[in-house]
Amino acid sequence: MSSRLEVPGTIRIPVGVLAERRPGVTPWAEWSWRAVEVLEAAPPVPPWTVLREEAGRTLFFAGTAEVALHPTDTSNYRDNLTAASPRVWVVLRPVEAAPGYALHLVTLDPGEAETYADSGEDLLESLPLPAGLRAVTEAFVAEHHVERGFHKRRRDRADPEALARRGRRAEEEGAG
Repeated sequence: MSSRLEVPGTIRIPVGVLAERRPGVTPWAEWSWRAVEVLEAAPPVPPWTVLREEAGRTLFFAGTAEVALHPTDTSNYRDNLTAASPRVWVVLRPVEAAPGYALHLVTLDPGEAETYADSGEDLLESLPLPAGLRAVTEAFVAEHHVERGFHKRRRDRADPEALARRGRRAEEEGAG
């Protein structure tokens, strides 16, 4: 889960995740893994329970996670919701224990998801946003979003005399 400080107004929405393991297609990887679906209601089974096996593919219930919605991130959620196909991102992290991955994070924040894209170890999957989760997120954004205008920062004007004084002082110290 995310290690950020809890902001007042944050809500947490429990979800379940399905993951699939299939035979690898290269000699370097025995298996290929991917998250395949985010469930709005998790089945009452332990994480990494096998749900189905067929044709070399195994479907697992990867476990449950909480999607955290923070009032300070509503512009990111709004951007996601207004995209042609709103997404939910799932991060699976390699572990030593069988079957080899653990459910690490589920997020609706594209910026947060991007931080996991460069990992190299983590598996990041972008999946369609379930309708119920979308409705909760839309209501959350409507309640908490505050439009923040762009404020251009003004720089202090340079004082050419101060630069000249500093240059003379350096010359005097170097000559002494």
